[in-house]
Amino acid sequence: MTSWGDARRLASCCWGCSKKAICGILLLMEFSAELRSKKSRLEQLIQEWPSALVAYSGGVDSAFLLWFAHQILGAKVTGILGDSPSLPRSEHAAALAFAEKHNLPLEVLRTLELDDPSYASNPPNRCYFCRSELFQRMEEVAKLRGVAILAYGENFDDSREIRPGRAAAGEFSVAAPLRDAGLTKADVRALAHAARLDVAEKPAAPCLSSRLAPGLAVTPERLAAIEQAEGAVRSHGFRIIRVRHLGIKALVQVSPEETQRLQSPLVQSALTPAILSAGFSEVEFDPIGYQGAGLR
Repeated sequence: MTSWGDARRLASCCWGCSKKAICGILLLMEFSAELRSKKSRLEQLIQEWPSALVAYSGGVDSAFLLWFAHQILGAKVTGILGDSPSLPRSEHAAALAFAEKHNLPLEVLRTLELDDPSYASNPPNRCYFCRSELFQRMEEVAKLRGVAILAYGENFDDSREIRPGRAAAGEFSVAAPLRDAGLTKADVRALAHAARLDVAEKPAAPCLSSRLAPGLAVTPERLAAIEQAEGAVRSHGFRIIRVRHLGIKALVQVSPEETQRLQSPLVQSALTPAILSAGFSEVEFDPIGYQGAGLR
């Protein structure tokens, strides 16, 4: 039986070959027959694409999808990174770095969702308007270049959640091959591990607008305040961070595993002035921790 370490090395070698061929090395790994079947289905779906633009954020789902599609389609696939004030600069830099490291074709499109009052008013279905803006821009590029397919990284788990962005994908006929292949988030992470992609364990990183209290208008100034405050928390070694913008108050959340350290008076005394300097009048440290939910 091929060991996990050996299989990962083989996968890296084979999937990184100059021919960009998917060699089926996962068949040598200790994955379930179900996961092998899903991976084969994903390959079949992408092989049917004449050419494609893939919505790419740098998260594990879209990063794996772009990487996997590039192994099959080569230069016939391009990643599209939508850039606006709602995308943290750290995430922007990480997305560019991943694409460069793996020689993935990537273009950055400036999106203008903040100019849309329907988005800026921060309704419960805010993400619909953001996705609509991105997919419309992608559709324009596709028509100009004769690209056949638009795709994005929704997985099978996502399909069981309330996600307003899915409606926008339907309106623009955007394919979701991870979902259609039945791949869950855990499946995507497993496949990314096998390919030795450094995004395999990357935490989810929703846009900065998701930190705003419902109904609190999305503005560049508020997004900048959130980003600055989260940067201050991150500088103290916390990995999963959400700074909720509640108007004048910042609610600081970290993962439940890190919450005990966040409650340290020493840590709070160091963080409080940094967060206040970002533009908040009050700071609260959540004793429960980030639970991971939300509409997208």
